Formats: sequence, C-alpha cells, structure tokens
Amino acid sequence: MQTAGLFEQIRKALPGMSKSHKKIANYIIDHSEKTAYLTATKLGECVGTSESTVVRFAIELGFSGYPEFQTELRKSLRSKLTAVQRIDVADTMMGEKNILQKVMSSDIGNLKASLANLDEKAFEEAVDAICSAKNIYIIGKRSSYMLADFMNHYFSYIFDNVHLVSSNSTSELFEEIFRISKDDVLIAISYPRYSKRTRTAAEFSKKKGATVIALTDGDMAPITEFADVKLFAISDMASFVDSLVAPLSIINALIVAIGRKNRITIENTFNELEKIWDEYDVYEAARS
Repeated sequence: MQTAGLFEQIRKALPGMSKSHKKIANYIIDHSEKTAYLTATKLGECVGTSESTVVRFAIELGFSGYPEFQTELRKSLRSKLTAVQRIDVADTMMGEKNILQKVMSSDIGNLKASLANLDEKAFEEAVDAICSAKNIYIIGKRSSYMLADFMNHYFSYIFDNVHLVSSNSTSELFEEIFRISKDDVLIAISYPRYSKRTRTAAEFSKKKGATVIALTDGDMAPITEFADVKLFAISDMASFVDSLVAPLSIINALIVAIGRKNRITIENTFNELEKIWDEYDVYEAARS
C-alpha cells in the first residue's frame, strides 16, 4: 500500500470511525512526520487514548498491527524530513535521559531487523559480480560517503581496479564514470535523504550496461530502479544523524567474503605492507 493511498483510506473511513479512532486519524493526518516514529503507546498518549486503541485502529484499516501501519508511513516520509523535523521527532522518541542507551539500542534493533530480512542470494550475487568485474566503481554521497570511502579503503587492498567516485558536481561525476562498461560494476550506496547524484550515476551506469549493486534501506529508494542486485540494511534515524551501523555491517560482510575469495592476494599484499609499515614506523604500539 502506498502512503498516498493510506491517507486517502483514512479520510474515507473517518465518518464511520469511533470517537477515539477519529482522534487518532486526525492526529496522524496533521502530524504524519511525528507519527511515523512514535510507538503505539506514545501515539496513544498524544491523543489521550490507550495503546490497545491505537493497535485496533491500525487493524481496522487492514493492517496486521501497528508496526505494519507505521512502516507504510516511514517508507515515504523518511526521505522527506528536514533536519529540523528529524530533531523534533528524535526529541519526542528519546526524551532527555538515557540517550546513549536509547541510541545504541536503536542501532541493535536496526541490525536485528536487517539480519532478519537478509537476502543471502543477493549477497552472493554481489560478491561474485564484484570479484569478476573489470573495474569497480563505488559511489555514496552526503552521509553515505563515509560508507563508500570505508569500502574503497579495504577493496583497494584486494583489487587494483577500484574507483571511488568523489566529485560533488554532476558534470564532474560523468567525467569519473563515463568509461564504465558492461564488464564493470557500480556499487551505489544511498540512504535518506537520498542524493540525486547517486541516482544519476546508477541510471547512467545501467544505460552503459554495467552491473549496478544497490546498498540502501528498501525498494522505495530511488536507486533500486536501476539495480541488478539489491542489498537492504535498515538505517533508522537518530535525530538529524543517520544510523549507518547496519549498512556498515553489510559492507564488512562483503569485504570479508571477497577477501576469502582472494586470500592469496590479501596475504601477499599485507606481507608487503607490514614490511613497509615497520620500515617507516607507521604504527605505534599500545601501552602495556
């Protein structure tokens, strides 16, 4: 069900709703950005009703429960929230106490949810495509750039054909990837708020016949339209900050899996690097 259809469904059902359900419906329509990240208990408190009433409201709309209803709101709204709206939502969700515990618990929840929905076949397809590619292009913009940079750092130990797409203008972006071909792979990493440049790179690469691997939070992400392989990891927000723990874990898994397939190369690389690091005193030992 699309979110636009959800709101239409709520409005059509309003006249026949009970008084308490009408209060819930009107609150959701007027505060959809906040509702998308409220628990059933919190939503009940906001409208002056019980958690069970909120759950029954979702069920009467045709959902299996409140979590499924809330997911539909999140899918569309997450990419549209401004930084200020994200802060407001986080304040409502977390309050002012135990921030450390709440944020870390949220990250753990993201990891568990991502693991529960993991597509192992897609993961293996991604590993095989990367290992067999003539050239590997990696792109991630805005907050997703740190994920792309991390992946590039470790892939560079394994392959000599890795290219991190780092330009911040559309014209320069095309200059970096215009040679991409059917023998190549583009790994596009995109999380809300989704970067248009990442979508542009995925679209261009697809037209050039390259294999496009998307690492994102779900099928509603713009880059999935052009993806041959889709890897999903949840990235629920914490205030104006994107939680990137789950996608980083997927990247770690890719690095480990690809490293195992290229074990001899990895061993030779690090044997050589260890000599260089020792010779030039690169690392400092921990205090005993």
